[in-house]
Amino acid sequence: MIAALVLLLYALALGLLGPRLLTRSSWSDRAPRLGVLAWQAATASVLVAVVLAGLALVVPIGRAAHNLADLFHVCQMMLQSGYGGALQPIGAFVGLAMAGGAVLWTGGHVIHALVTTARHRRRHAEMLAVLARRRPDLDALIIDHDQPLAYCLAGRHRCVVLTTGALERLHDDQLAAVLAHERAHLRGRHDLAVNLAVAISRAFPGVPLFGRAREEITRLVELLADDAAARRHDRVSVAAALVTLAEGRVPAVALGAGGHTAVFRVHRMLAPHRPLSRTARVAGHLGVALLIVVPLLIAVNPAVMAMLAEHCHLSL
Repeated sequence: MIAALVLLLYALALGLLGPRLLTRSSWSDRAPRLGVLAWQAATASVLVAVVLAGLALVVPIGRAAHNLADLFHVCQMMLQSGYGGALQPIGAFVGLAMAGGAVLWTGGHVIHALVTTARHRRRHAEMLAVLARRRPDLDALIIDHDQPLAYCLAGRHRCVVLTTGALERLHDDQLAAVLAHERAHLRGRHDLAVNLAVAISRAFPGVPLFGRAREEITRLVELLADDAAARRHDRVSVAAALVTLAEGRVPAVALGAGGHTAVFRVHRMLAPHRPLSRTARVAGHLGVALLIVVPLLIAVNPAVMAMLAEHCHLSL
């Protein structure tokens, strides 16, 4: 019972307070890749904690506890006590429902999101096949439209799309920066990170961490693509291209250089940030690893305590 309760309290605390902890400073703007990993790890940590809490309630079932006790040579009574033997058999059914429900509910939303996105991309690709023409020199599709717009379509029909308005207003160096930005999205499979975050936030709309993770991951992948473009092209050219494309409305199934974060990203390009120090990056990666490990440590703690015990305390 103790392990399940601690896991649920951990999941509740991280789900509520996680956004505040992860956004206390602008460190993720200086290391967007680490920022994406941190939000993904926090999301996974909450989900894993809930599933493990459910499984912890199943451990005290007579046969399961007996088999585990024999396998690890530990006291069955202590094992059952640490995992909630007092709640049996109701606790086991609650635990199975909790763990199975969390897995099925989350998995169902993720699969639905991936299938729906693939269908919408296919339809968009079919539309492009009719409306767009290919520019081999740019390795991009061109649509006749006055609004300057650039975006990429991931998946089986991956491509970069530009409007004639963008071609008319972007200088050569700016156009090259935009193409580098969009290809960074495709190369990094940023669409998967965004789609997973969106799916989980829709599965659990009441959890602050998941909603904020969706917003931050969507923003941070744009910073990643900006940085990729800035490594190959002048930062001023990247910023100028963002200004030109800021008003463009990117299709829901795509990722694009414009959007509502463009103003912030322009300032970021023109006022270069200092990258995180090596020490800060190591600390950040250790924090990400800790988010994954903590639920596992909580879950196995009663079993470890039972293994370390010198005597089996029997209730008379």
